[in-house]
Amino acid sequence: MSARLSSTKSAAALRTSARVSAESLLVLVMAAVALWLLGRMWSVVWPLIVGLFLTTLTWPLTRFLRRRGWRPALAASAVTVLFLLVATGIVALIAVPVASQSGELTDGVVEGIQKLREWAAGPPLNIGDDQIMGASDAAITRIQDSVGSMVGAVVTGVGTVFNGVVTAVLALFLMFFFLKDGPRFLPWLTRQLPGRLATDVPILAARGWDTLGAFVRSQAFVGLLDAVFIGLGLWILGVPLVLPLAVLTFVSAFVPIVGALFAGLVAVLIALVSNGLTDALIVLAIIVVVQQLEGNVFQPMIQSRGLGLHAAVVLLAVTLGGSLAGVVGSLLAVPAAALMAVVWNYLREQLSDPPHEPETDEAHTGTAVPS
Repeated sequence: MSARLSSTKSAAALRTSARVSAESLLVLVMAAVALWLLGRMWSVVWPLIVGLFLTTLTWPLTRFLRRRGWRPALAASAVTVLFLLVATGIVALIAVPVASQSGELTDGVVEGIQKLREWAAGPPLNIGDDQIMGASDAAITRIQDSVGSMVGAVVTGVGTVFNGVVTAVLALFLMFFFLKDGPRFLPWLTRQLPGRLATDVPILAARGWDTLGAFVRSQAFVGLLDAVFIGLGLWILGVPLVLPLAVLTFVSAFVPIVGALFAGLVAVLIALVSNGLTDALIVLAIIVVVQQLEGNVFQPMIQSRGLGLHAAVVLLAVTLGGSLAGVVGSLLAVPAAALMAVVWNYLREQLSDPPHEPETDEAHTGTAVPS
């Protein structure tokens, strides 16, 4: 005879489910409101984010100068001027030529996709043209939009030159103030918050800063290594558009997993169009070797503290960020996911029960264990 359901337990389960559903719905509503407010304030939030990224790159040099006795304002000013000179040189020597060749790069990628389409239609695959027409057209449109957007993001930072200049100026001023007054922020924040928030929020801010700095610095250095090695291989093989491809490789390094695949595909397609199938396969081999060195050698050596994110989480975060906010969303998806992981891990620490002390023999017997 089957057991009957308990009406008391069923009612308790329904009440618990209803309470959890209502609380979850409230959390989702608050998250939606926060995202809406973030979107409304994006003209201020975006320069703030760029300023934070730049500060994570320049803070080690500022800290070095301050430890050598430089006053905070002097150290921040020197590092800001040095960064401005380096950035100006990069724009003059790299960004402008890359922008001038962006159309040629896009055309080469489109032609490479057409060649792959023709190859797939012939033996041994013999895939019908109607089967790949939709996917091919979608891929061409996506590549055109992505390459143009990414190159435009390198040059302007946002969609237009005016907004790019405003963003760059605001981010530069914010970087200076972060470098100058950053160490005083957490003590100030502790004094402003009441009760337990005065302890929890500064700890979360410090952990988030460490995570963000580790991500930005490691990705920048690894991206630079990728760009140098892959660009050197393309230059030896005589593949055109070496500089734009190297810059694309560097920028794509800030989008883990997806960025490497995208930059590698573009390089292989350009090599296929310009140099033929053999050199394209060689380029593919170079990219695979460099990516393996990055994942197994460079990344563990450079990034001493990982983000604590599974590869599947990174992939889903990049996909979601790209679908919501395009290239900018892809760039910010992984740091945002890492910061949410920091918050979640801290909450788990605070909500977990303290570990139980193992009981000794005295607790069991009531007598001391002879030595």
